[in-house]
Amino acid sequence: MNILDKIVAQKRIEVAAAKTAKPQSTLERDPLFSRQTLSLADALRQADAPGIISEFKRQSPSKGVINGNVEPEVVTAGYSAAGAKGLSVLTDTLFFGGSFSDFEKARAANPSTPMLRKDFMIDEYQLFEARALGADVILLIAACLSSQEVRTLAQKAHELDLEVLLEVHDAEELTQSLCDEVDMVGVNNRNLKTFSTSVDTSAELAAQIPDRFVKISESGLKDAETIVQLFEQGYRGFLIGETFMKTPDPAAALESLQKDLFRIIEQKHLII
Repeated sequence: MNILDKIVAQKRIEVAAAKTAKPQSTLERDPLFSRQTLSLADALRQADAPGIISEFKRQSPSKGVINGNVEPEVVTAGYSAAGAKGLSVLTDTLFFGGSFSDFEKARAANPSTPMLRKDFMIDEYQLFEARALGADVILLIAACLSSQEVRTLAQKAHELDLEVLLEVHDAEELTQSLCDEVDMVGVNNRNLKTFSTSVDTSAELAAQIPDRFVKISESGLKDAETIVQLFEQGYRGFLIGETFMKTPDPAAALESLQKDLFRIIEQKHLII
């Protein structure tokens, strides 16, 4: 059993327990459930430069603890101030050290920035959780869902006014899982089964993703030059977590990257 299989198995246990502890009807009464959601897809489409989706992530199965001495409201507010187009906050506890509390604190600190609930979504119940937490976007990982599950979950997400980011790792997943019900396609440069990383994955899949979907590159992004190269290939969003989180000041790391990005795109006259 690889790490992804272990995570999904654990998630099924957690979801079953959550349904008993807090029924869907209770989630629908939470204060944030009826808030007007924000569009990450529009924010990325309208940006005149690579749009950074900055992630708050305490740890990962492959790296262990990345940064255990940070507060979500402080880091994410810093991200927004530094120009992040969106925020990603982990809510998986056992494997990534995240929590609903982390998301709620980040939401309260960033009322006008689109937020992605980063977790392993396998059940419609989790979409109601995401809505109750104040999420704007949910993630559907092709590697742990069938094509029909992707379509069904995406349809329900739209019914709840949530945008959908479909994450793929290779051409086969893209071909099998892509459907009109998703809004954005994220290419994860990290294989969730082996945790090896190669940015070439995004480059290889760029032309295979129809332009009607907002293209996002995820994981392994460290330098402005690589991001600009992918931007030229049609990617509009770049989800970055570990590169920022492993520094003493994640927001300052984003600010430094932003300066490098604007310098390069101005030199290349790439502003759209």
